[in-house]
Amino acid sequence: MTEKALYNATADLIERNLAAGRGDKVAFIDTNGSYTYSDVAERVNKVANALTERGVQPEQRVVLCMLDTIDLVAAFLGAIKAGIVPIPINTRLTEDDYAYIVQDSRATGLILSEALLPAFKSHIGSQTSLKTVLISGNDAHGHELFADATRTASDDFETAPTRAEDMCFWLYTSGTTGMPKGAVHLQSSLIETADLYATPTLGMSENDVVYSAAKLFFAYGLGNGLTFPMAAGATTVLLEGMPTPDAVAEILATHQVTVFFGVPTLYGMLLASDDLPKEGEHNLRICVSAGEALPGELLRRWQERMGTETLDGLGSTEMLHIFLTNHQGDVRPNSSGKAVPGYELQIVDDDGLPVPEGELGHLEVAGPTSAIMYWNQREKSRETFKGKWTRTGDKYTVDADGYYTYGGRSDDMMKVGGIYVSPFEVEGALLENDAVLEAAVVSHPDHDNLIKPKAFVVPAAGYDASDALGAKLQAFVRDKLADYKYPRWIEFRDELPKTATGKIQRYKLRA
Repeated sequence: MTEKALYNATADLIERNLAAGRGDKVAFIDTNGSYTYSDVAERVNKVANALTERGVQPEQRVVLCMLDTIDLVAAFLGAIKAGIVPIPINTRLTEDDYAYIVQDSRATGLILSEALLPAFKSHIGSQTSLKTVLISGNDAHGHELFADATRTASDDFETAPTRAEDMCFWLYTSGTTGMPKGAVHLQSSLIETADLYATPTLGMSENDVVYSAAKLFFAYGLGNGLTFPMAAGATTVLLEGMPTPDAVAEILATHQVTVFFGVPTLYGMLLASDDLPKEGEHNLRICVSAGEALPGELLRRWQERMGTETLDGLGSTEMLHIFLTNHQGDVRPNSSGKAVPGYELQIVDDDGLPVPEGELGHLEVAGPTSAIMYWNQREKSRETFKGKWTRTGDKYTVDADGYYTYGGRSDDMMKVGGIYVSPFEVEGALLENDAVLEAAVVSHPDHDNLIKPKAFVVPAAGYDASDALGAKLQAFVRDKLADYKYPRWIEFRDELPKTATGKIQRYKLRA
C-alpha cells in the first residue's frame, strides 16, 4: 500500500514565502504594529510549542474567539502546524452559543481576546474537556496570558506529520434556525481556494496590499485576509474593531490598499459616507463583494465613484470561499457571474433533478474545497453533502451563456399565486428608487392567509417615512416587475437586523 505524502497547510503560507526570500517583507499590519513573514513564522512556531507543551494533542480542537490581530493569525497557523485543529469563531455570538460550541467541539484548548472573556465566564469552568485557556490581552483574569505562554516557548518547531486529506480546521456556520454547525475542512483546502480563485481571478501578487471588512473567523474573511495574501506573499491590514465606514475609509487611504473585500451593505454605507476616499486618494485596483448578492444599482454607483472594477461572487462556509463569480473585464450587473474554473455547478429541483435552462432551482456545487461533514450532525450532513455535490441553500437561474442569477435563499423564497417570487429581485427594484437606502423583502400572509411580499425599507437621507412614500414605492416596483411581485405592505424602519458580516437577517423580519 502506497504511503500518502506528508502535507501541512503552513508549508504554502509560511515556508514558501521564506524560501522565496520574503522573510523581511511585511506580511501583516494591525493596530499594534507591522510583522514580517519571518516574524509570523517565529510566532507560529511559538504557538505550536506552547500548545503542545500544555498537552494539546494532534487532532484535538482549540477554539479561537479572537479579534483580528496578529495573535489570531499566529494561533490559527500555530495550531495547524502542530496538527491541532483550530476553530475560529464569531466574536459576536451569545453566551449560549459559545457554551454550545466549546462543548460540541470537545475543545481541549480555548484562546480568547481579553475583551471577549465576559461572554465565557459563566460556563468556562464547567467545560470538562478544556485543559488550556489562554488570554490575548493584558490581564489573564485568573487564566494564563497568551503572550506569556508564547514568550517562553521555542521559536523552532518541527511540523506535524499531517497529510493533505487530514482534518485541518473547523468553521461553525449558523442557519436561520438551530444551533451552529461545525464544518470540517482539510489541510489541502486553504491553498486550493487561493490557487482556484485568488490567483487566476484576482491576479493577487506580492505587490498587493489587502484589506477585508469580513473578519478572519468567517470563511470569506479567512480567505481574503489570511490565505490569499499569504499564498501570494502580499501584505494584509487587520482591523481589530468593527469595519465602520470611517474606519474602512481610513484604512483604504492610509495604507493605499489595492484589493478590498466587502459586503453589499458596507458598500452602500461607504457610498453614503463623507469619509470615502476620492479619486486620486486611494490605490484600489480591484474590489470584491460577497456575503449576499450585490444589487446592480449599488455596483454601478460604487464603480462610478471609485473607478475600480468590482466582482460580485458567491461562496459559502461549506466550500470555504467563492466558487461563482464575475470576472475582470466581464462584470454583469445583477449576476453572480460564472463558475470559477475548478468547480462544477448544477441547478436542481426539489427532487434533485436538473431544471431546464432559465428555470429557478437549488444551486449545487462540486469542488475540491468542500467541507467533508458537519461535526456530530449526521442528518444535516446528509442534507447538504450529497456525494460530490454540496447543496448551497441558494436559489439560482442560469442562462445559455453560463451566467448565474441569484434568486434568494431557498428558505427565503415565496410562492405568490403559485409562482415563485425572489425577494432579492423585489429588493433590487426598490433600491433603484432614490428614496430607498436599504430594503428587505419577506413573505407575509394576507387576510386569506395567502403569501404575499412584504417590504421593510430604510428611507434614504432627505426622505421621511409616510403612507404616501409607501404608495409611491409600490407603484415604482409595479412599473418595473411583474404585477404579482410588488410588495403589498411596506413597513419603514430606522435600520434592518443584520449579522456580523452585514447580511440582512430576514428571518427576524418574518417573526
